[in-house]
Amino acid sequence: MLKKIAHLLLGFSLATSINAYAAENTLVAIKTDLGTFVVEVYSKAAPVTAKNFLGYVDAKFYDGTIFHRVVPGFVVQGGGMTFDFAEKETRKPIVNESVNGLKNDYKSVAMARQQDPNSATAQFYINLQNNPGLNATETKPGYTVFGKVVAGMDVIEKIAQEPRGMYKAFPEAPNYAVRILSATRTDASSLDALIESQNTPKPSSIKDALVPINDPQ
Repeated sequence: MLKKIAHLLLGFSLATSINAYAAENTLVAIKTDLGTFVVEVYSKAAPVTAKNFLGYVDAKFYDGTIFHRVVPGFVVQGGGMTFDFAEKETRKPIVNESVNGLKNDYKSVAMARQQDPNSATAQFYINLQNNPGLNATETKPGYTVFGKVVAGMDVIEKIAQEPRGMYKAFPEAPNYAVRILSATRTDASSLDALIESQNTPKPSSIKDALVPINDPQ
């Protein structure tokens, strides 16, 4: 009974926080092989980066891509490669907005890039802890945070726990691809059912695997 109440309170808390931000920011539901998580996109704080990310979402670019880099205790990264590690063609790189005041803290979503600060295209990552080393300083640019996971962080944690090491060329990739099945804009009213369904304990399917035993005559 206490566990059920805790699930209800958690769902209410998430729904309340999402409704509080939905009027100002854009919500994106990202469905994966391991469940769905929701990103709140900060269009005012990171206008160029947010527009770029939402453009890829609207173009269905992320659908079918994988999380190809998983570093437990650091980040989960994806959004640029297919299951066979082919890199998708992207649009032009965007300007770095890492001085927008948003930090690479736990649950935050940021753009991956190369050494050039202005080289981010489509790949993004979710921080698995506070990573201050990825933030901008007075002497160097950082990695642009443009959103935060506001529901389904447990899905990201599941991805972080996937076994890795099967592929020598991609040692940080999960052994079995975790795909983005879809990435779509959503709203607060559509998330209540999602939160409830993912917090509801799934019934065991063990009975489906049992061989029936005939009663002795």
